[in-house]
Amino acid sequence: MRVDILFRIRNNPHLYRYLRENSYWYKYLNRDPSSIRFMEEEMKKKYKLTTADKINSIGEKLNLIRSFIEIMK
Repeated sequence: MRVDILFRIRNNPHLYRYLRENSYWYKYLNRDPSSIRFMEEEMKKKYKLTTADKINSIGEKLNLIRSFIEIMK
């Protein structure tokens, strides 16, 4: 595997953990280093790190706070 790909993986703990859990990506990265983008997309979907997931999380937290405020009234 190329050094720049290894460096990118080692600097991102989520990506490193995903690679360890899904070892089939080693084969893809060795054959085509540009496939790291696809691996990052898959990792973000699995760990819910996409923008849509973050917005949903904030919405859920706001609903929880709103319900606490209503209970306190």
